[in-house]
Amino acid sequence: MNIVCIGAHPDDCEVHAGGTSVKWARLGHRVVFVSLTNGDIGHQEMTGDELARRRVLECQVSAERGGVESVTLDYPDGELEPTLEARREVVRIIRHYEADIVLTHRPNDYHPDHRYTSVLVQDAAFLVTVPNFCPATPRLRHTPTFLYLADSFSNPSFIPDVAVDVTDVMPVKWDMLDAMESQSYEWFPWLAGTLDSVPTTPRARRRWLEDAWADYLGEHTRLARPALEQWYGEDAAGAVAYAEPFQVCEYGHRPSDEELRQLFPFLPAKRS
Repeated sequence: MNIVCIGAHPDDCEVHAGGTSVKWARLGHRVVFVSLTNGDIGHQEMTGDELARRRVLECQVSAERGGVESVTLDYPDGELEPTLEARREVVRIIRHYEADIVLTHRPNDYHPDHRYTSVLVQDAAFLVTVPNFCPATPRLRHTPTFLYLADSFSNPSFIPDVAVDVTDVMPVKWDMLDAMESQSYEWFPWLAGTLDSVPTTPRARRRWLEDAWADYLGEHTRLARPALEQWYGEDAAGAVAYAEPFQVCEYGHRPSDEELRQLFPFLPAKRS
């Protein structure tokens, strides 16, 4: 399969779908992480082209560690808009990679770049099959399944349709987040007021990273619990330390449970 995760910033795909993507990649499926913006304002000191270049390089290192591909577009961070030009760009990307699955943000989110990324992907959901829209890039003959990444906003609430136990691949996901030094060890801690607590040695920083992100990723696991119980069973769900949940977007192909098992082939066998 071809899986395209389209995030707003260089780190969104890794944070929300890094573990599941490692599982897909290990089974031989092609996974592409796309950031629509270049991340050029996401730092307390660095800005502009210097920061954008750094974040592209971090994404590339992170992708290598996870066995996925990374593409970063050059829309300015904080300035993404759902323009016709950007819609065409998203349609071309989905077609180019012949996506079977497309992951993205939900449209109700705190960050305008996240919201407009979602709008752009949703607007592309039908158009990827329309021959006369962006005719230079061949249309898809089948509509992909579009899935939302998790968030904790409640109006409306995120309702997971499927969740993946990623506990076994968390060492790789931590490695992927560790590669994003400008975010994991500088920008996010600065925003949280914890920058002074970040260690200087690689091993200590890695331990700090796991502690610092435990609550945030733990919230994703909490959101995943109903879907974990559905797909793994109640007992197994209770033993999951880290999970990544996803919600089906109604604008694309609406998969049956059997189709979801095919799209997520590492889910446990159907219980009798």
